[in-house]
Amino acid sequence: MKYSPVQNYINGKFVDAASDRTLDVISPLDGNLLSKVPMSTSKDLDNAVKAAKAAFPKWSHTPIKERVQVFYKYKYLMEQNLQELAALVSEENGKTIGEATAEIEKCIELTEFACSLPQLVTGEVLEVSKVVASIVPFNFPSMVPNWTIPNAIGLGNCMVIKPSEKVPLSVGRLAQLLKEAGLPDGVFNIVHGDSEIVEAICDHPGIEAVSFVGSTKVAKIVYQRATQKFKRALALGGAKNHLMVLPDAKADMTAQNVAASMSGCAGQRCMAASAMVGVGNIDHIIEKIVDEAKKIVPGKNLGAVISKESKERIERYIGEAERDGAKILVDGRNAIVEGKEKGTYVGPTVIDFVKPEMSVAKEEIFGPVISIMRTNTVDEALAIENANPYGNAASVFTQNGGLARYIIDHASAGMIGVNVGVPVPREPFSFGGWNESKFGVGDITGKSSIEFWTKLKKSTVKWNPEAGVNWMS
Repeated sequence: MKYSPVQNYINGKFVDAASDRTLDVISPLDGNLLSKVPMSTSKDLDNAVKAAKAAFPKWSHTPIKERVQVFYKYKYLMEQNLQELAALVSEENGKTIGEATAEIEKCIELTEFACSLPQLVTGEVLEVSKVVASIVPFNFPSMVPNWTIPNAIGLGNCMVIKPSEKVPLSVGRLAQLLKEAGLPDGVFNIVHGDSEIVEAICDHPGIEAVSFVGSTKVAKIVYQRATQKFKRALALGGAKNHLMVLPDAKADMTAQNVAASMSGCAGQRCMAASAMVGVGNIDHIIEKIVDEAKKIVPGKNLGAVISKESKERIERYIGEAERDGAKILVDGRNAIVEGKEKGTYVGPTVIDFVKPEMSVAKEEIFGPVISIMRTNTVDEALAIENANPYGNAASVFTQNGGLARYIIDHASAGMIGVNVGVPVPREPFSFGGWNESKFGVGDITGKSSIEFWTKLKKSTVKWNPEAGVNWMS
């Protein structure tokens, strides 16, 4: 469907941006125009920060048990509007309805964690950071914003969020639900835009903390620029997740998990399996992976990639692998969905005999593509995983507990799975990788996020005038 032009959300109201410059918002499902999103200016950001600063004194002094009452209501409203929110995610991002529904269910779980904050910070005095900012990507229009919104705001901060210009609609709907849940005006604000707003967020003197989720290239820039302005920053970058498959792995379970991991959300998630390292003779498992991949059909149980540019980039990677000697077992290029010919689809793709130096083995493809490398030993497989600059996640498929533990201990990644294709920890355990998948200290969700969104205050108090008995007196 066609939506009204997107507006910023400042001080509890949707308002026009100062600039007339806009970008089209295109649905990847069918290529139809959904809306137009404004490219805001630093003036718009400044208005949002002023609104947040004005709301901060009252909000931060509201007891935390009262603050989280908003999120009890917000959780309820997301549950009541789950199908509508999922449809919006699917339309602007290209996910299947099932995937979009799972995204909103994860938003609900994240909010549930925020409701427990009074029990987690009991007995501690925590100063908040006044105004914080969150810069979020296109691949999870609702979930990644909810990585930060409930915790940061529940802990007493006021927030400015910058959604991806490719998927600006979902965050606006979240703002409406937050207001309906009773969040005071100015506590949550949205400023749309491109790199100009990202730079302005990093530079603005009124913003004390910045979180970012996106590519490693931009994560480095955001982290460096924000910290140069003496802000605290946590920037999550890209990933190249390795699945190590041993010959004793249960073939059917492994194949199902590998295929689902590489194709879920059209491969557009930082937890997608994009590199598989087979140890020894695993031909029987690869055959089953091929069978599973062929069951994945664009437009049915496989969503679209975000744009025409992404489709072309992914297909270029596949072509380069083929040119360099890899074998394409399942080819997802030139996928067309009947009735949605303008949609941007890439079919599931399985590439065998990939060498570690090939681009498909080293770089983040962000599409439904799995590159299979072969080794003779577990240590050789680990060497490939360790050599990659990313460190988001890794998994091992085996029935050998000793080897599983060995890989857990030696893989260079922040999240490890055993016989799990997508090793994302559930709340209250936190999300975050290592190496070039994360810049900054701590994780962005769960208990680890509490320290990022707050500042400890220590008070040493004396009332009685007795003589000192040690150096502290």
